[in-house]
Amino acid sequence: MDREEIGLNAGIVWNALNESEGLTLKGLKKITKLKDKQLYAALGWLSREDKVAIEEIEGDLLVNLIKY
Repeated sequence: MDREEIGLNAGIVWNALNESEGLTLKGLKKITKLKDKQLYAALGWLSREDKVAIEEIEGDLLVNLIKY
């Protein structure tokens, strides 16, 4: 997996989150059809850019876009 692929996957994740009020990891996987490694790398990319907020709720991770 190279930086270009991670960036493209980050765009897929961002689009999925932009059309929702936040998603769990399971929900993101279902919508984006990304594999675990691809999803986690994309979330790391978006997190590094301060584009997503990730919080743990009842043992699951909930991901939301940070909208300024």
